[in-house]
Amino acid sequence: MKRTKVGPFDYAIQVEKAIPKGVLLTTKADNKVNSMVIGWGMLGTIWSIPTFVTFVRTSRYTHELLAANPRFTINVPVDGPLPRDIFRVCGTQSGRDVDKVSAAALELVEGEKVDVPAIVQAPLTLECEVMYHTPLDESAIPEDLHDRYYVQDTDGLHDVYYGRIVSSYLLEA
Repeated sequence: MKRTKVGPFDYAIQVEKAIPKGVLLTTKADNKVNSMVIGWGMLGTIWSIPTFVTFVRTSRYTHELLAANPRFTINVPVDGPLPRDIFRVCGTQSGRDVDKVSAAALELVEGEKVDVPAIVQAPLTLECEVMYHTPLDESAIPEDLHDRYYVQDTDGLHDVYYGRIVSSYLLEA
């Protein structure tokens, strides 16, 4: 698998358009790889550092893995949305219960600078190291958004992860 280096912002428009449709956030700890579909995230600059900001509910297995290994990859499809079979597994199943790599037939490629893999089926890869993370302040969430995303929710709030982008590339056959 060929890895073509790209700048962290070279595909910014594609990343921002893909996020609401679903991209993969991949984690790894104790030799367990887990990918989850995310629809919230931002590409930008904080402290003069290229950064990907993502949101993970405290109840998610991904949250647990990030606590054990504060590194992740963002895996973005470049030719349309995530394949349905990948979206179905990684967007609805828990990595606590299912080996998503096997269930979704994810093809992994070893990370370049982090110990978390890239995903062949979502070849635009941002490798990130968490430089800061914080819980959302529930009292600061506007009422309409709180009512929409949290009022009847037992899954907990989100933590916000600021990932320093340490490598970015396209996987190509």
